[in-house]
Amino acid sequence: MASRFPAVRRRYRVAAVSLVTALTLTGALTDATGAAGLTPTVAAPSAAIADSPVRVNQLGYLPDGPKRATVVSSSAQPLVWQLLDASGRTVASGSTTPRGSDEASGDSTHLADFTSYRGTGKGFRLVVDGQSSPVFDIRPGLYSSLFSDSMSFFYQQRSGTPIEASLAGPEYARPAGHLGVAPNTGDTQVPCQAGVCDYSLDVRGGWYDAGDQGKYVVNGGISTWLLVNSYDRAARAGTAKALGDSTLRVPERGNRVPDVLDEARWELEFLLRMQVPDGRPYAGMAFHKIHDANWTGLPTRPEQDPQPRELHRPSTAATLNLAATAAQCARVYAPFDRAFAARCLTAARKAWAAAKANPGMIAPDSDSTGGGAYGDGQVSDEFYWAAAELYATTREKAYRDAVTSSPWHTSSDVFTPFGFGWAETAALGRLTLATVPNGLPASDVARLRASVVSAADGYLTTLSTQGYPAPIPASAYVWGSNSQVANNGLVLGVAYDLTRRPRYRDGAVETMDYLLGRNTLGTSYVTGYGTRYSHNQHHRFWAHEYDASLPNPPAGSLAGGPNSALQDPVAEERLPGCRPAACYVDDIGSYSTNEVAINWNAPLAWLAAFAAEHRHHS
Repeated sequence: MASRFPAVRRRYRVAAVSLVTALTLTGALTDATGAAGLTPTVAAPSAAIADSPVRVNQLGYLPDGPKRATVVSSSAQPLVWQLLDASGRTVASGSTTPRGSDEASGDSTHLADFTSYRGTGKGFRLVVDGQSSPVFDIRPGLYSSLFSDSMSFFYQQRSGTPIEASLAGPEYARPAGHLGVAPNTGDTQVPCQAGVCDYSLDVRGGWYDAGDQGKYVVNGGISTWLLVNSYDRAARAGTAKALGDSTLRVPERGNRVPDVLDEARWELEFLLRMQVPDGRPYAGMAFHKIHDANWTGLPTRPEQDPQPRELHRPSTAATLNLAATAAQCARVYAPFDRAFAARCLTAARKAWAAAKANPGMIAPDSDSTGGGAYGDGQVSDEFYWAAAELYATTREKAYRDAVTSSPWHTSSDVFTPFGFGWAETAALGRLTLATVPNGLPASDVARLRASVVSAADGYLTTLSTQGYPAPIPASAYVWGSNSQVANNGLVLGVAYDLTRRPRYRDGAVETMDYLLGRNTLGTSYVTGYGTRYSHNQHHRFWAHEYDASLPNPPAGSLAGGPNSALQDPVAEERLPGCRPAACYVDDIGSYSTNEVAINWNAPLAWLAAFAAEHRHHS
């Protein structure tokens, strides 16, 4: 089956046009001299230019992991490198390997490999041909704080609850948003759009999706699945203690439930509320999304949003996202809260039956006023994903038959070079069936596991043949490219779990190198991590660039990353002619390269947890 990634790009173009229009009308999108009547405290940056030709993971490297750097040089001959410790002493040395021109970045690159060095410490530098890299650490525990911070992103994106200074820090504390307290109109009693339904629902809670204050079932689905899967995987690997109770900054810490599951439950409760009630038309289906009637201007804190909120019509895709995540919930939460697990399973069964009865309720690309469309014209992959989760949880024949009769069950196109995403969810079903014990024949499970490993081999090949360690091809620098990098890194992590072959663990860890500074811009895309990092991501209330009284995004927030389509006015103005991997600008107005989103931070958190708790097996 053909990759459906172009559908993802199409969804964003529609949303982008609406957002440009909205921001222009509200006066919130202006030039660098002012925004919505406010003077930015940070000068609008031009396209990022790397400080050093020696590109490293600016956070650092694990003592037992891969340690590689990219050096930008047109020299055809190897270059001498030295690894210096904090005192300036040379602790390792060697020669680079010339790699030639890199298609995605246009850079002429060399590879410097210092993996054999096993010392630890802080303040290392790699010096190549007289040029020094940014400083970095080599130490165990490198990724523990990144996991905690990348998960705090979700807490701080929570709707319907105050964000506490004791958990998020004073500058990020805020009152609860969208609880019906003036000037908010919702989300405790939200009506449908005209002609969709004649009642209102309480759909409080959940996470704000991205830089906007909408809540979308399809994007909430994959994000929730990734967080719950992170815990489920760790439980199977025997490393769940690191993801246990009181490991994160969440209000629920101390309740004897793993904090990752507490955070995911905040979204799961919202997803359950989005189900059409019994006795109503399309009972059991899920409303596709809920957001403002028109795009909210930047900046707007959630509790100050005066826009009316609306439920958008149910969709088959949203209903199957609910079925899949609720079925996963029933399985993973059962040891901690049997009543909640049972509630999830009831909702999952009801959603599956409703989706089977209404398989053609497609969310249109045109529904993009006030929020992203998240249109998805093909839902056979969502049917496969939901069936896989329901079967893994119940072992029932009806769901098994739905799995084995799906063309996705034997498709070689489940894992694509571009990576899975909110509109390409068959890979999630494949990963579940390959890792969660189930009743499929051993030969079938072996085939599914082999397909994961084969996909990982492809990503390793892609990663190793490029100047920078991104497991995506040069054609995949689209909206949210960093999430595709992370998602493919996740597949490498699962391949390691299945095989215990170090090369897959190394590939997953090296994917983090790209996100944390070993890229053509020499920029860490994660706020607060590295010597040079993104800090002006597109967001309604982490909007310091537009309002000095508001903060920048908190540490652990992942920027969307390079997008060669240049789908916002800032990118169009500042990045003409950019090479695909360089089409990024750290400006709050560049929503097509520099937004944050729950489905981008979720695989970052998954990878950070993986990197933090794994060691080589020889």
